[in-house]
Amino acid sequence: MTDSTVTDATTASAKPATKPARPYFSSGPCAKPPGWDAAKLATESLGRSHRSKIGKTRLQYCIDLMRELLQLPDTHRIGIVPGSDTGAFEMAMWTMLGQRAVTTLAWESFGEGWVTDAVKQLKLDPMVLRADYGQIPDLTQVDWSTDVLFTWNGTTSGVRVPNGDWIPDDREGLSFADATSAVFAYDLPWDKIDVATFSWQKVLGGEGAHGVLILGPRAVERLESYTPAWPLPKVFRLVSKGKLAEGVFKGETINTPSMLAVEDAIWALEWAKSLGPQGLIARSNANAAALQKIVAERDWLGNLAQDDAIRSTTSVCLTVEGADTDFIKKFAASLEKEGAAYDVAGYRDAPAGLRIWCGATVDTADIEALGPWLDWAYATAKAGA
Repeated sequence: MTDSTVTDATTASAKPATKPARPYFSSGPCAKPPGWDAAKLATESLGRSHRSKIGKTRLQYCIDLMRELLQLPDTHRIGIVPGSDTGAFEMAMWTMLGQRAVTTLAWESFGEGWVTDAVKQLKLDPMVLRADYGQIPDLTQVDWSTDVLFTWNGTTSGVRVPNGDWIPDDREGLSFADATSAVFAYDLPWDKIDVATFSWQKVLGGEGAHGVLILGPRAVERLESYTPAWPLPKVFRLVSKGKLAEGVFKGETINTPSMLAVEDAIWALEWAKSLGPQGLIARSNANAAALQKIVAERDWLGNLAQDDAIRSTTSVCLTVEGADTDFIKKFAASLEKEGAAYDVAGYRDAPAGLRIWCGATVDTADIEALGPWLDWAYATAKAGA
């Protein structure tokens, strides 16, 4: 190592001179976009019914912005639904699974959640392909005569699928992608995805509680031709009289949305539009590269996902030499107390370590400023161990 501050990381006690200007590194809800201010949000829809003309207009505008940014084909529907990404994905599972056999892929906690739903709630007896945190199942073993459930980017493990090449064009089953930490950060192949879900609170830095459900034409066909054996709660119902409830995908939400959250999402989407889809991806990639430089310069830091082909560029999960859960708590708490970095401890079910959000709403300069503070926190936690 060439950096003396790195060499002395375990003994240094002096606090770095410069803090990240925006020390928000949480992996959800994530940092607001640069320049965000609550006073900048449009307010005409607040205090109005979501069924009013202004309410429906703003909801439709939000959907139109998402379609434009994602470069989504007209064949795909976009709906705003309750319950964040979890609600959106469970809505898809409960309304479409059961027609054919199911395969679930799990390499982190949210993938395991979909396994639990499929096994214990829907009683489907799925084929389960698992991998440890930091790894990914053998994607060549997926049986595409079945419906397949997977996370495109595992937020709690920092592991993503490398691309969409493993999803065949002639698949018989549907592909269900939990893409909440991937949408707007990767160039997703929409022809490979029949169902996608995400929430505004990740790459856009939006508020929580609302999910987004994207349906390709094969998913719509499934909804209109198949009725599940189990009863469906009202908030899951996407079909009326055998046809897709098209209003859901035109801003007529199933339940009452927060128009304040919608206006916040619109502001973030307009910011994103100013950069363009490739601009968003470039910001995430630059942030991830800056963090990898920090990791490469420190012997005590490593990547949970060692293979860079499957390493997330948004929710980057790091290992810390000799760390257990208590050590990471002290590490993260010391950074938060100094206002140098918020919410950097790894997910509670993941191996003890750090998790740094590198999505587009984070500024690369703040990632770069984080490095010396990680040294300081490591030394502080070691000294107090």
